[in-house]
Amino acid sequence: MLKGRIININSSNYTVIAKDKKYVCTVRGVFREKKVTPLVGDNVVINVKDSQIIEILKRKNQLQRPSVANIDMSLIMVSVKKPNLDLLLLDKLLVHSLASKITPIICFTKCDLLNDDEYEKIKEIKKYYKKIGFEVIENTEISYFKKLVSGKTVVCAGQTGSGKSTFINKIDSTLDLKTAPISKALGRGVHTTRLNSIYKVDDFYIVDTPGFSALDFDNIDKEVIKDCFIEFNNYTCKYTGCYHINIDGCGIEGNKNILPSRYKNYKRFIKEKDESSSKFFKK
Repeated sequence: MLKGRIININSSNYTVIAKDKKYVCTVRGVFREKKVTPLVGDNVVINVKDSQIIEILKRKNQLQRPSVANIDMSLIMVSVKKPNLDLLLLDKLLVHSLASKITPIICFTKCDLLNDDEYEKIKEIKKYYKKIGFEVIENTEISYFKKLVSGKTVVCAGQTGSGKSTFINKIDSTLDLKTAPISKALGRGVHTTRLNSIYKVDDFYIVDTPGFSALDFDNIDKEVIKDCFIEFNNYTCKYTGCYHINIDGCGIEGNKNILPSRYKNYKRFIKEKDESSSKFFKK
């Protein structure tokens, strides 16, 4: 028996690395009976003789999408052009990371495609997210990124075409991950990464994942969503348990120090979680 970690899943084949050797394994039927699904990042026990995973060890966390386990940090890739900036998805990914107790890093990509005026707007957005407590980088800051993630397992997440595989190729050119240009017809990215896969680079692990644009809050409570908007804690609201939506005298709603898109996205997330609640939303 050996302890290892799942680094790739392809159909019913699970690639496990144990003592620097890779094993392609199947899983015991008991997992299917218990409705337990192995994930990339899982620490497991394998029976080498039968090439079979016989135990999945306790997870410290798990992300819904991308579906990975035992992650320390998330690298949220945010394209500023081709595809265009999507602050809604950024804020969703921040909520999912914080709710799973994963430290997020925001990485803006394709800034070289912007003109001077466009880049100034991006700089203001970067400044805001830094001010409220997030690490914010551009995809050219390779050395600084490596310092941030030293000794950690970090997952790359973001919309299709945001440059996840391109960035991983930059930090380790020997990986040579497949990339593709933006579709001119669709105006958005083309999927190149099909599977979640873990790669070891220097003294850290990085997970490349397929891109996506849709993400929900099925497993996250409204209170947790509110807590994940960390800048709200910098201001006083006189109402205990306030959700800061359509409440006269609330210290958060209408606060000019909060980035308008952040508050708008927060309100949208709460509404998405509880569409029918007339308590928070005026007709």
